[in-house]
Amino acid sequence: MARLAPKAKALRDGTWNELDASLLVPGDIISIKLGDIIPADARLLQGDPLKIDQSALTGESLPVTKHPGGGVYSGSTCKQGEIEAVVIATGIHTFFGKAAHLVESTTHVGHFQKVLTSIGNFCICSIATGMTIELIVMAAVQHRPYRQTVDNLLVLLIGGIPIAMPTVLSVTMAIGSHKLAQQGAITKRMTAIEEMAGMDVLCSDKTGTLTLNKLTVDNNIIEVFTRGYEKSDVVLMAARASRLENQDAIDFAIVAMLPDPKEARAGIEEVHFLPFNPTDKRTALTYLDAKGKMHRVSKGAPEQILNLAANKSEIKRKVHQVIDNFAERGLRSLAVAYQEVPEGTKESAGGPWQFIGLLPLFDPPRHDSAETIRRALDLGVSVKMITGDQLAIGKETGRRLGMGTNMYPSSSLLGDKIDSDIAVLPVDELIEQADGFAGVFPEHKYEIVKRLQARKHICGMTGDGVNDAPALKVADIGIAVADATDAARGASDIVLTEPGLSVIISAVLTSRAIFQRMKNYTVEVRP
Repeated sequence: MARLAPKAKALRDGTWNELDASLLVPGDIISIKLGDIIPADARLLQGDPLKIDQSALTGESLPVTKHPGGGVYSGSTCKQGEIEAVVIATGIHTFFGKAAHLVESTTHVGHFQKVLTSIGNFCICSIATGMTIELIVMAAVQHRPYRQTVDNLLVLLIGGIPIAMPTVLSVTMAIGSHKLAQQGAITKRMTAIEEMAGMDVLCSDKTGTLTLNKLTVDNNIIEVFTRGYEKSDVVLMAARASRLENQDAIDFAIVAMLPDPKEARAGIEEVHFLPFNPTDKRTALTYLDAKGKMHRVSKGAPEQILNLAANKSEIKRKVHQVIDNFAERGLRSLAVAYQEVPEGTKESAGGPWQFIGLLPLFDPPRHDSAETIRRALDLGVSVKMITGDQLAIGKETGRRLGMGTNMYPSSSLLGDKIDSDIAVLPVDELIEQADGFAGVFPEHKYEIVKRLQARKHICGMTGDGVNDAPALKVADIGIAVADATDAARGASDIVLTEPGLSVIISAVLTSRAIFQRMKNYTVEVRP
């Protein structure tokens, strides 16, 4: 098993050694390269920027760029680059460790269990009082025989204790669990049925739950900047500047816009492909057309592509305006440029670059998410979005789903420094009124759920990643969606086997019917 333990390359005594990640201590210098899982929280030293996939912590669908001096977190993965870093936290003191500690330290007692305990305590106290009175009356006042007194006490004791109640309720919940399983909701904790029946707030992770976790180009609002070209031409050029194999999320989204992925190389001969790198922040393809003429297309960060354009000064203001409009709607911008290469060699600089257009990228909502949210509201369940993505992206998703755009960056409400411009009302009240939260880390999700519970809400939480586990554990009803990680399933009460949230509505209706049966049995007076 020791061979399976995570390893790290650390600088000790002037030499680089490979050692178990568990042996790292703050102050160690470690090496991070492509494919490495970050072994501890660390601060990057001098070098080129890294691309880090930290979806396990934040749920962000795309890798983020980390520059020298920035922090990286244990459990995230290096997707591009190589650099040295100094360890600043290990074990339970890391972001990942804090999330695991929150899961372990959380205990849960259901509302219905508390009610049953209260009923049991009331019955015991009532019976004890009644037996005491009967014993005094029959033995001390009426001087009844000892056997008759004991018989009457036993009748009172047996008749007053609801012996059948635990059995009846357990069988009812077991039957309910079977019905929920048939609807695509597997119940791990049977008492979660009564919690779901009373749920009035549902906190939902965005990426992979409300959305498809799959980047898509919004073809309707592609912006074309050069005459003679159509939106389809912009998509085709972007696809030519993409890899057809070993694709990242952006390349996959763009090539998928073509009717046939083979069109990206149809009628041309690839000469040279320039892969993405943190310095150029773009990809490029040099190719020959059917007539043997050489051309070059490039796609990448808008600023980098704009710097290539021969008419930069003329289009700069309009480009920035479109980028800002996209950003306000939570859309990422990708620019496309084209040039002819009359020299006919891949090393040549080529002719003037033309800025062809801008592509908007977004993670589209699931087809059933909007209807699910509407039905939830009809049932008296408020839905709040919790995402690790940027605030603008969260607001745009909320707008598309019809759930509102009253959202806050979680760090402004729950961070070390609360933003006084936002927190004009008490934080708990803002959380209660909000439609969602952005830039959320695991402990923020945990804190949001705890504060909602403190406001007397029965709170459900859906999620699919490790970053959701603490909140799933502390919520009254933790719901792991389809294809959730093992950590999310382990912390949840209910596991969905169907994608999206639509199955939750059926589960809520079924849970309410089951709870009503249990309530009827509990409160009715039976002979």
